[in-house]
Amino acid sequence: RRMAVHQIERLDEYVRYLQQTPADVDALFRDLLIGVTSFFRDPEAFRAFQEQAIPLLLIDKPAGASIRVWVPGCSTGEEAYSIAILLQERMEELKQSFKLQVFATDIDDRAIDCARAGIYPASIAGDISPERLARFFSQESDGSAYRIQKSIRDRVIFSEQDVIKDPPFSKLDLISCRNLLIYMGGGLQKKLVPLFHYALNPGG
Repeated sequence: RRMAVHQIERLDEYVRYLQQTPADVDALFRDLLIGVTSFFRDPEAFRAFQEQAIPLLLIDKPAGASIRVWVPGCSTGEEAYSIAILLQERMEELKQSFKLQVFATDIDDRAIDCARAGIYPASIAGDISPERLARFFSQESDGSAYRIQKSIRDRVIFSEQDVIKDPPFSKLDLISCRNLLIYMGGGLQKKLVPLFHYALNPGG
């Protein structure tokens, strides 16, 4: 696509063009990133997470204990916020409070900026139940967007990270890595899975 934009037919010519035009390297990088995400994407998976994983995650945790979650490849933050919402709902059901920290990382600095802002187009109403929308979001005055509630926003820590090169988080109760490994070859997958295992608490 980038070659077509510049009407370059041969790969070696495009390499030369990139060497002479550093700004286009950034454009190529943006095009290589696949930031497809949505709130509660794949509802069946989130239902299983809510009904099976969360009760196990909290079963032996004393009130006030830390819950540490990592979402690598978080894109613009919808998955991380969805997980935080489900954990918040479960805490309210149990009438228990835990110190929840959701670390959400991505290699794309622009996506991280969007995630930190926590403002999403009005079309998210198609992915979120009216009850959750009212409970965890506020609509902007012109109706064009929704803003994530501060109590959820404050539980999610976004940062730029290259999961392949940068050190992982540690002492984690949960890692949610969905729709990331499919974009990697077998060698990288074999490198990341042991790294995730190392980052998890026993039983995580």
